[in-house]
Amino acid sequence: MARFFRLICSKGAHMVLLTTSIDRSAKMPEVAELAYTPAVAAATAPIYDRMKRVVPAIEWPFHAPLVHAINELKRERNAVILAHNYQTPEIFHGVADIVGDSLALAAKATQTDADVIVLAGVHFMAETAKLLNPSKTVLIPSRNAGCSLADSITAADVRLLREAHPGVPVVAYVNTSAEVKAEVDICCTSGNAVEVVESLGVERVIFLPDEYLAKYVATQTKVEIIAWKGHCEVHERFTGAEIGEFRRRFDRLTVIAHPECPPDVLEAADFVGSTARMIDFVGNEKPPRVLMVTECSMSDNVAAASPDTEFVRPCNLCPHMKTVTLSGILESLQTLEPRVEIPDALAARARRSVERMLAVKPK
Repeated sequence: MARFFRLICSKGAHMVLLTTSIDRSAKMPEVAELAYTPAVAAATAPIYDRMKRVVPAIEWPFHAPLVHAINELKRERNAVILAHNYQTPEIFHGVADIVGDSLALAAKATQTDADVIVLAGVHFMAETAKLLNPSKTVLIPSRNAGCSLADSITAADVRLLREAHPGVPVVAYVNTSAEVKAEVDICCTSGNAVEVVESLGVERVIFLPDEYLAKYVATQTKVEIIAWKGHCEVHERFTGAEIGEFRRRFDRLTVIAHPECPPDVLEAADFVGSTARMIDFVGNEKPPRVLMVTECSMSDNVAAASPDTEFVRPCNLCPHMKTVTLSGILESLQTLEPRVEIPDALAARARRSVERMLAVKPK
C-alpha cells in the first residue's frame, strides 16, 4: 500500500490507461472520441475548474476524454454514478452524480430514477445499493474492489457469536458482505453507529466487524459493546506517535480523525467523526491547517472545495478503492458488467438489516 507525506498542492501524477478488453458489440465511443480534442477540452473545462486545485493541469488531458465519454454514455444508459469520498478527484468531481460516505450513498441510492447504478466504491457498497434497488442494474467497475473489514468476518462467524451470546442483538457495520448482513439485526455506519446501538434499547450488543469503531462507540454510550477484531487496513496503520510528530512540525494544526483509527490516534485528535462529519467540520470551522486522518483521496476531494485550508497529512491509500478507475467505469457502462447479483432469499434478509438502519432517526 502506498504510504507517503505530501502537501495538498503537490499531488503526484497518476495516468489512466485505456482498457482493451471491451465488448465491441456494446455501444461505445470510437477511439477518436477519446482524444483530447478542442471540443472535449471546451466541454470539460467547467468540470476541471472544480478540481484544478488538486489535479495538475498536465494530468487533465489524460482524464478529460474519459470524463467526457463517461458523462455522455451515462445519459444514453440512463445511468447514475455513486462515488464514495475515497475516490480520486477525477472520479469524485468529474463523473459522479451522487457522492458521500456509506450512509449517504445507501440513503441516496433509493432516491434515483436511473435504470443503471454504477457504484464507484468497493463491493459491499455495491451490494448495499443492489439490496435497496433490486429491480435496477447495479455495476461495480472493478472485481478487485474488496475491503479488509468485509473480509474479516463471515456469516458463520456471526452465527457462532450468537451461540456464545444468546439473546444479544448484533449490529453490523455496513462494511460487511450481504451474507453477514443477512445474519444480523441491524446495520450501521460510522456516522450513525451510536444512534443505531442506542435505538435497540438494550444493555449490551455485539458490534462487528471493526474493533476500533466498536471501542469508540463504547466511549459514547452506556451500552456494553462486545467487539469483533476486524480492522481497516488503511486506518489501522496510523499511530498516535505520528500525530504528535505532525503537531511538532506544523503549528496551528487541527487534527480530525475517522473512528476506524486506533484509540491512541483518536485521543490525539481534536475532532473524531465519520467522513461526512469530517467534511462538515472543515466546511464549518475552516481551520487554517488541517491533518485529515483517513484515506488519502478524501483530503484531495475536500481540499477542492476548501481554498482557505491547507491540508497536511500522512497519506494512506486504500488499494481496493484505487482499483476503480475512469477507464474501468467507462468499460462498465459500455458492457453493463460486472453486475452485482444477490440471491432473492439472501437479499430479503440482508435488506431488512439495512432498512432498519435507514429508519433510525439521527439525533
